[in-house]
Amino acid sequence: MSTYTQILYQIVFSTKHRERTLFKENRPELFKYIWGILKNKKCHLYRMNGVEDHIHIVTHIHPTVAPAALVKDIKLASSDYIKEKGLFPDFSGWQDGYGAFTYSYSAKNDLIEYVKNQEEHHKAKTFMEELVELLKEHGVEFDEKYLK
Repeated sequence: MSTYTQILYQIVFSTKHRERTLFKENRPELFKYIWGILKNKKCHLYRMNGVEDHIHIVTHIHPTVAPAALVKDIKLASSDYIKEKGLFPDFSGWQDGYGAFTYSYSAKNDLIEYVKNQEEHHKAKTFMEELVELLKEHGVEFDEKYLK
């Protein structure tokens, strides 16, 4: 039998110290680069977006790819790319951790819309407020001291 999967992930990670360095004008180039990484790993990108201090990636991850390894590869390669291209002059790196949340396929369109509207969404809510909401919504136990 062949392997069949449909695991929809929302991956979220922030800049180091939540620095607001990912300025809008160069985000599309960063997102295109990350999309290339996902394609090379045989992952399907549904939507990517972000604001100055974090990004969201909605993707199906190929069954041979571990989420932790994928995020590590994205962070290392994109950090080098940002510095090499001078995309965000004040960028000093990505945070150490990340959030990865799974969704039912029936939630895909709502999730895509949520990620698509990040700029509007973050006029009323900080990244930390959003992250705590995601952790609670998905039943993830956490200690707030590690969210700083």
